[in-house]
Amino acid sequence: MLILGLESSCDETAAAVVQDGRKALSNVVASQVDEHRLYGGVVPEIASRRHAENVVGVMREALREARATLADIDAVAVTYAPGLIGALLVGVNYAKGLAFAAEKPLVPVHHLRSHIAANYLAHPDLKPPFLCLVASGGHSHIVAVEDYTKFRVIGRTRDDAAGEAFDKAARAMGLPYPGGVHLNQAAAGGNPLAYKLPNPQIEGAPYDFSFSGLKTAIINLIHNAKQKGEALPVPDLAASFQAAVVRALSERMMKAAAEFGFQTVALAGGVCANSCLRETMENQCKKRGMRLFMPPLSLCGDNGAMVGAQGYYEFLAGNTANLTLNAYASLPIDG
Repeated sequence: MLILGLESSCDETAAAVVQDGRKALSNVVASQVDEHRLYGGVVPEIASRRHAENVVGVMREALREARATLADIDAVAVTYAPGLIGALLVGVNYAKGLAFAAEKPLVPVHHLRSHIAANYLAHPDLKPPFLCLVASGGHSHIVAVEDYTKFRVIGRTRDDAAGEAFDKAARAMGLPYPGGVHLNQAAAGGNPLAYKLPNPQIEGAPYDFSFSGLKTAIINLIHNAKQKGEALPVPDLAASFQAAVVRALSERMMKAAAEFGFQTVALAGGVCANSCLRETMENQCKKRGMRLFMPPLSLCGDNGAMVGAQGYYEFLAGNTANLTLNAYASLPIDG
């Protein structure tokens, strides 16, 4: 079965053809990073306009690379939530028109579910149930994947997401956009013990995250030093901040796995491209004899292949939509 996956939740316009939810026959991404770098972050209006300009091209290229035509496609899957509402609407409306014109089923896909599904493309032996840490610019969740379309949230962020904290901290350090990548690179030459940063705990919710205080702590540290005319070593700042974020993510993930009896865990989302997080999780899982699955770096960010992969399982479960399908800026993964 061939699924055409379309993604436009933020600043990547993407399309892919996926076979049986496990094999990407193509995966085309039109990135807007260079343009948004001028503003230090994603500008929603610009992102929406670029999606409108790029969506037809990436779809055609995805079909061409897969050596397929629309007639070969069994269903059209599209990200409909959560994300930037204007950006989502471009993808949803294009998918609705395409599905209607080609007389194909339309499959709505939740963005976080598709990030988890990126692992299915890289690991044929991964099957539910397993525990997954989903960490990105807008989300930080610990999710019990009970089946391909059945999810239970065990922990989530109460304020900022891990990716957002990385980006804001990187900006305060004077690192280029996108901040998370450059902070990871800068941290490679730094001392993670140079600065003591908080590890916020949520009373009564041991698996929830809070990154706003950590973000504020590093920003205040930098601002106070500037006011005194002191120069702080960026590698040490980056390494210390990265270590604090990774500690919060990994400790809660390991605690949840032990509490709920999971021996198989996975990572998903843009933040799981962070080398420190990947190394820490590998070490922690190895110590406990647990199986760890991570997508390759090429599938950590937003892409169409992950949408096609999850779309396959949503389609098998009968989760299709008609032309009244709308986009939503926020929507629970387990809704």
